[in-house]
Amino acid sequence: MIIHILAGGPNETVPSLHKWQSEHWVGVDRGVFSLLQQGIFPQKAFGDFDSITKEQLEYVRKHMEDVELYPAEKDETDLDIALNWAIAQKPTTIRLFGATGGRLDHMFGAVQLLYKGLKKRMSIQLIDQQNVIELFSEGEYEITKDDSYPYVSFIPFAPVVEDVTLKGFKYPLKNHYMEWGSTLCISNELLEQRGTFSFAKGILMMIRSTDKKS
Repeated sequence: MIIHILAGGPNETVPSLHKWQSEHWVGVDRGVFSLLQQGIFPQKAFGDFDSITKEQLEYVRKHMEDVELYPAEKDETDLDIALNWAIAQKPTTIRLFGATGGRLDHMFGAVQLLYKGLKKRMSIQLIDQQNVIELFSEGEYEITKDDSYPYVSFIPFAPVVEDVTLKGFKYPLKNHYMEWGSTLCISNELLEQRGTFSFAKGILMMIRSTDKKS
């Protein structure tokens, strides 16, 4: 099972959602209204809904049965609450949309939420029109070329990442030591249809990206 979550970030940064097929959609705050406007009916809605009008909230309530309304002042973000619910459903993958491109505190908070996927051994991806972001624990992984996101970057998400090896890339590596502050693995590319990356210790953030289309 794959669960898709749309947060309330700027619509112009969100890719075409109909491309990402899933029977399980969740809306967060303004993201609920955005989904309904696109003809996508989420099974759950979470939020304080302070970013939409009373009329829009009435529209949401009219078209949805399961709306969880929270106070604006709370210890978790709306996205955090929605993600915790999604994780409890034990899907294979969770994809987060609408969580980048606006306020930086919201964006960095969303990036931090990816760590929950590592602890549950679950794939959580943060996706917008230009980027797909995911965290990985130590191991070896195969990666397939995606022309929609041709550039591949690796950034340390732990103080130290050991024995980083990249095979099938334009700029390969073998048993490389990385630490916070390194930009060595920014903007790489796959040479063939498939490649691999591996490391022995730490956490790596992989960002697949593309240039902004004019």
